[in-house]
Amino acid sequence: MIEVQTVTRAFHYHGMKLADPNPEASPDTVREIYAAQYPELTNAVIEPKGIKGNEQIFEFSTSVGTKG
Repeated sequence: MIEVQTVTRAFHYHGMKLADPNPEASPDTVREIYAAQYPELTNAVIEPKGIKGNEQIFEFSTSVGTKG
């Protein structure tokens, strides 16, 4: 017997788990949505981290540097 499980997406940013605002949206679109609340996400990189349990994990990574 084959059991079908639904995999949901989870977005992580600085230790926070952000809900998927639209499962139909691309990860880039999700980043744009959250950039309104977290402006530093505007230039963030989206890193797929695999599937854990029934969640596909994406992590937003920002590179905060100093001028030098």
